[in-house]
Amino acid sequence: MTHLKRLLPSFAALFFIAFCALVTGAGAQETAKNTVTTEQVQAELMAHAPDGIEPGKTVWVGLQLKHQPEWHTYWKNSGDSGQATMLSWTLPTGVLAGDIAWPLPVKIPIGNLANYGYDGSVLLPVPLTITPDFKPSVLNPELEVKLQASWLVCKLECVPQDGTFVLRLPVKGSTASNGTVFDATFRAQPMALTEPGSVTVTDRVLNVSVAGLPASLQGKTLDLFPETPEIIETAAQWTQSWQGPVWTAAVPIAKHRGASPAVMPLVIAGQVGQERLGFVTQARVSGDWPADATTAVADATNAALNPSGINPSSNVPLSLPTSLWVALLGAMLGGMILNLMPCVFPVLAIKVVGFARHSANQRRQRIGGLAYSAGVVLSFVALGALMLALRSAGEQLGWGFQLQSPAVVAALAVLFTVIGLNLSGLFEFGQFVPGSVAALEAKNPSVDAFLSGILAVVIASPCTAPFMGASLGLALALPVMQALAIFTALGIGMALPYLAASWSPALARQLPRPGAWMNTFRHAMAFPMFATVVWLVWVLGQQSGIDGAAALLALLLSLALVIWALGLQGRSRVVMATLASVALAFLLGSIGHNVTKPLESSSTTASTALWQPWAPGKVEEVLASGAPVFVDFTAAWCVTCQYNKKTTLANTEVLADFAARKVTMLRADWTRRDPAITAALAQLGRNGVPVYVLYQTGHAPVVLSEILSVGEVRGALATL
Repeated sequence: MTHLKRLLPSFAALFFIAFCALVTGAGAQETAKNTVTTEQVQAELMAHAPDGIEPGKTVWVGLQLKHQPEWHTYWKNSGDSGQATMLSWTLPTGVLAGDIAWPLPVKIPIGNLANYGYDGSVLLPVPLTITPDFKPSVLNPELEVKLQASWLVCKLECVPQDGTFVLRLPVKGSTASNGTVFDATFRAQPMALTEPGSVTVTDRVLNVSVAGLPASLQGKTLDLFPETPEIIETAAQWTQSWQGPVWTAAVPIAKHRGASPAVMPLVIAGQVGQERLGFVTQARVSGDWPADATTAVADATNAALNPSGINPSSNVPLSLPTSLWVALLGAMLGGMILNLMPCVFPVLAIKVVGFARHSANQRRQRIGGLAYSAGVVLSFVALGALMLALRSAGEQLGWGFQLQSPAVVAALAVLFTVIGLNLSGLFEFGQFVPGSVAALEAKNPSVDAFLSGILAVVIASPCTAPFMGASLGLALALPVMQALAIFTALGIGMALPYLAASWSPALARQLPRPGAWMNTFRHAMAFPMFATVVWLVWVLGQQSGIDGAAALLALLLSLALVIWALGLQGRSRVVMATLASVALAFLLGSIGHNVTKPLESSSTTASTALWQPWAPGKVEEVLASGAPVFVDFTAAWCVTCQYNKKTTLANTEVLADFAARKVTMLRADWTRRDPAITAALAQLGRNGVPVYVLYQTGHAPVVLSEILSVGEVRGALATL
């Protein structure tokens, strides 16, 4: 399964190869039936035509979703997250589909967020209008209804799914077997109120007033569902009261409001006995919508900067490891934790399949473990030696420096795409290499394991793990041999778990016997490879812009065609391979330069309302005004950086603490080589990202851990 030895000749001959088509989520199977079943949902297309199908009549169709316990799908306004179910109809001439008649939703709290949607069972009905232009077949008088539906089903995780449905309804006669379900859904529809409601905007609150609700609801606590998304803080606390027959509510406006409507459709729902009643009103909005809160927070932070004495961070002593043994231990622990980093996951496709292949041969498995470990350790030593040599020649480099080159990023995208296509079964490397090479690989399986170790280091190089940062930073200040010892310890740490597993007889006995499941597993493991390609194309887009990313995708698509063509047989292989090669050569000559072309404005990071671009001297300038500073040293190719950015650094409590303590937030983007950022990292005793530093006048900089937690950041801010 792991034919990496054969990969090298192919990779040398094909620099850009293959197109990546990432399929995320567990999509439902397409079927010509009216039911689609997944692990989370049973979806069924239903119809209700008790009076038959003829011009002037309305036929109801609908998609029923039966959710497994704790799973849910979404209303037309999904709330803080999610996506509404979408229905696309294919109907004969003379039949028109209306909009979904959405039943009353429920509020679904998830942590500090809240969504609007449905659990249990729900039917989404749609009216079909039959016009005189509908002419059914004389021989087979029926109405064929085709539906392409897509829905997002969530619990703690979310799974996008879709399905194709077909119903054939007889024109003559009645279709009423689902009448009970449709009748129950019609009763759950919100009814329109005769009196329009009103909404008054006051500061950051919507004051809602609704009259005309039935007396049975008066005095009860009601639910409010705005049909317009991103208007209110869905999960926030809000108040409501009754002023005689008029229901009023005060609802907080969303900090990041998506619209400023003049009319807001509102759905109000309440429980009366065993029945849940719903009503809809078109509420006119009066008052001025407030400005976006993000800008207000940033303005308040900048206005609070008061002049003070200068205390540059570069003059503050840092606490670095003083013992080489401590640094070696930190490197080894960091290497072990590196196996858990998301950027290392794709190599499991090779490692696990290799385990399964050798499970019956303990000696071969142990040799493979040793070979894999050798590949990891030697690769770390080689990478460290290269970095140290370039730094001694005057280059300002750090850990992950190779991914600062668009050419390297593109080459890695090619590598992972080729591996993914091979794992998915599109081609075998043996088709393109001489028989002697294939025979050599078969006689020396340890070569595959060794190359797997090299591949693991290539994947892991953009990441840093806890304990790694300080050890690698110290390596730059040590003599060459001691620095290489730290890189060796890092490699040993990363290889150690796999080496221990390969020498464990108990693990070998627990593995399934080799069989057909290995092909299924092999094909499934192609998708982590494709996911890595998508990430690398995104990284390239940060470096070379959208033109560079588009050029790489076009080249990958053309080269995928070349690989496919080379796998054909007979005359068609010659014809298709020639045409594909010509197309590749044309694209390579016309747009290939865009892959490595730098962005026009790559020298600075764009400023946002909360984050400002880091620049040499910026920290000292802000500290001189008396304000604390938080710096995020990051890069687009650093997966850990992106995880922290989307979680901890986007947490509302953390952002509130930054604003409350008037912290200036700077972001240093190391996606492309920047000697100034490299020098700043070196001053902190680091040579890779992520690095998070909190500066305060008169105190030593506080360097936080690589994997940030909300508690750690808030704890550091509490000391200000």
